[in-house]
Amino acid sequence: MPGTLAQAKLLDDEIAAVQGLIERRISERVPAAYLIGSAQFAGLTLRSDARALVPRSPIAELIENGFQPWLGGRPVQRVLDVCTGGGSIAVAMAVRRPDWQVDALDLSPDALALAAENVALHGLQSRLRLLQSDLFAALSDEVYELIVSNPPYITEDEYAAMPGEYRHEPKLGLTSGLDGCDACLRILRDAPRHLAEHGLLIVEVGEAERALKRLLPELPLVWIEFSVGQMGIFAIEARDLRAHRGAVERLCRARAQRVASHQQLAG
Repeated sequence: MPGTLAQAKLLDDEIAAVQGLIERRISERVPAAYLIGSAQFAGLTLRSDARALVPRSPIAELIENGFQPWLGGRPVQRVLDVCTGGGSIAVAMAVRRPDWQVDALDLSPDALALAAENVALHGLQSRLRLLQSDLFAALSDEVYELIVSNPPYITEDEYAAMPGEYRHEPKLGLTSGLDGCDACLRILRDAPRHLAEHGLLIVEVGEAERALKRLLPELPLVWIEFSVGQMGIFAIEARDLRAHRGAVERLCRARAQRVASHQQLAG
């Protein structure tokens, strides 16, 4: 079959269609995944369009490695993906681990609609539940052994300087306040309620790593080393989150008060 495909020739209308895609990629700066309607993530083909970010998180490598050595030998039954977007992380986890029950949350109904298509594409409806939620808000007392999140973490200044391709992606999935830490801090604050006693939290914060370290230097975050080096992704044990919950809550309150004061002055 590969040899046959190598000898194949495109028809004129097929050549014209490819040229049209190339022209749009160059002139409009539309991401390639949006042009062809799909992307590869953790060895899977997923549907991709402007309803959610293009799947590209380094967390794919963790999924392919079974989250080892971070999970160790702890038993895992329930897993949560916060800010799932088009469902790439949740779907990949459910495909790789048929013994896991996966929940996935996102605020955007458009992103969740795309995620639902990816869930159906891989036949995961019985093991992957999608919920519209502002981070953990829609959950009651659900508890998970593993919580994974790739939340927005780009600052407004960084967003303004990004290449044109990113203008085609939903800004809701990219920006998170002046230092990129707004969403991450809320996750750190609220995750303990939903983590099992020996649970693990893994979060991607990208370039916001430096700001997060300055804000919470006492928090024992373990920055994960990938095959290409560090990628701004940390792991933290549930017990450590609970031990430092007071510091995280105080920081979140102080930030909320500053925002409220600024809004009053602006009004």
